[in-house]
Amino acid sequence: MGRTQVCYAPAMVRGRRPPLRPAAAPDVETASEAYARRFGGPVGELLLDAQTTALRELLAPFPGASVLDVGGGHAQAAAPLAADGHRLTVTGSETSCRARLDRLLPAGSFAFARAPLDALPFPDGSFEVVVALRMLAHAPRWEALLGELCRVARDAVIVDYPPRSGLHRMARGLFVLKWAIERDTRRYRTFAPGAMEGAFAALGWELAAERRELFFPLVLHRLLRAPRLSGVVERAARGLGLTRRWGSPALLRVRPRR
Repeated sequence: MGRTQVCYAPAMVRGRRPPLRPAAAPDVETASEAYARRFGGPVGELLLDAQTTALRELLAPFPGASVLDVGGGHAQAAAPLAADGHRLTVTGSETSCRARLDRLLPAGSFAFARAPLDALPFPDGSFEVVVALRMLAHAPRWEALLGELCRVARDAVIVDYPPRSGLHRMARGLFVLKWAIERDTRRYRTFAPGAMEGAFAALGWELAAERRELFFPLVLHRLLRAPRLSGVVERAARGLGLTRRWGSPALLRVRPRR
């Protein structure tokens, strides 16, 4: 298996094949309205609420911090970061990546810089906290991206990624089903247990805290089409400790190794 695994569908689905090549600049796609529609409705809100809760918990030790949101044109992190009063800068590979930010965030609540994901135009240690959500599963050079996140951060880096654990070990097999439902999903990278921590350790950073979002794969909630029931089963899984151990996506906060 190796440390990471790319999930894709090898078979045809209704005469069409899912896309097999990752986007050269995944943040351009995640900043699009088409991508935002994938998180619409009650099921999408279930995931976004879990993500926002986890992000705020991980940022709790850094009130009012200077925060860089790398590839954050999707506004999933930028909106709560701005609302919570952080001094926010967002990067995007293209100027088009700021369109949703301009529409959803108050004027003057963020700065924007056009920059490649793995070549950030900031000096070392420019920001107290650096965040990158929805990037590692799709970035062609994810290890180079990690290196840049750590380089420009002083105190903490927060990322999310899909771990291969629990029910989410079936991600490769579920991709065909996921694509058949969404029709615009991309192939994505999953990470073996310990792979992300090991990659950060090689850069001189260590795990400080972790949060998991959902116990059941999102595609199963979409199939269920019962948002209230989805909420009930996810709360039950969280109460039983199942989400903490086997949930996905995982959010990590790392710090410089002491």
